[in-house]
Amino acid sequence: MLDYSPIDRPSILRYLFYPREEFTSCPENGFDHPVLVEQGVSIVCRFYLGQTEWPWILFFHGNGEVVSDYDGIAPLYHQRKLNLVVADYRGYGASDGVPTLSHLVEDAHRIFEEVRREIASRHLGEKLWVMGRSLGSISALELGCERGEAIQGLIIESGFPSVVRLITHLGIPASGIDLKAFDRACLERLKAIRIPTLIIHAEDDHLVPVEEARDLHRHLETVEKELLIIPAATHNDILFVGYSDYFKAIERFIAKTA
Repeated sequence: MLDYSPIDRPSILRYLFYPREEFTSCPENGFDHPVLVEQGVSIVCRFYLGQTEWPWILFFHGNGEVVSDYDGIAPLYHQRKLNLVVADYRGYGASDGVPTLSHLVEDAHRIFEEVRREIASRHLGEKLWVMGRSLGSISALELGCERGEAIQGLIIESGFPSVVRLITHLGIPASGIDLKAFDRACLERLKAIRIPTLIIHAEDDHLVPVEEARDLHRHLETVEKELLIIPAATHNDILFVGYSDYFKAIERFIAKTA
């Protein structure tokens, strides 16, 4: 696990995290499950259950989103016979605590283990894919590095190979931090990912430029990797502009790696 503590400065984190306390009641057939990540701190995961025999995707959302934002998106996965569980971050929705990058990667492991345990205890299947959007790609890639033996495949949407790229692109002040060394460490860590990976990115993404997706694809050493660029889409409308290609790619990927 990379040491993110040098970057966990309030002056940096305030540009990376935008927690919202918004929280809604769970939709029908779904359930909320708090994951205890440390004493007195729980993170809420929302399970959107379609059918018990369908595969599961564990989804880590973007930095300005909360689990309830996916109440209207989960049915799109159900239409493709996919179950979805979306994890919040500390300080988001009904979750406790304050978000940091260190917590982000540490909590991803606890969330992953608890999601697997919950699915197994309810006899909801065994196969699990991990997906990360934007900032959530940090969590997804971390699990791909460390928990690959228990993951069918990774899906990275609007992501990046290194948080340094995001800090640099957004012009966030980071004096006194050796960003080049940290960037190299992030890229080196990608070599540990050996599981199938699908990367989806918007062609006109101005928050996370499409070059980051290409660079991520280039640095992954897994044999099974795929890059889909959605034309004319941006960071926040990629799902709807590229709706057909977006979900077809996910369906094919799940079928191929099941």
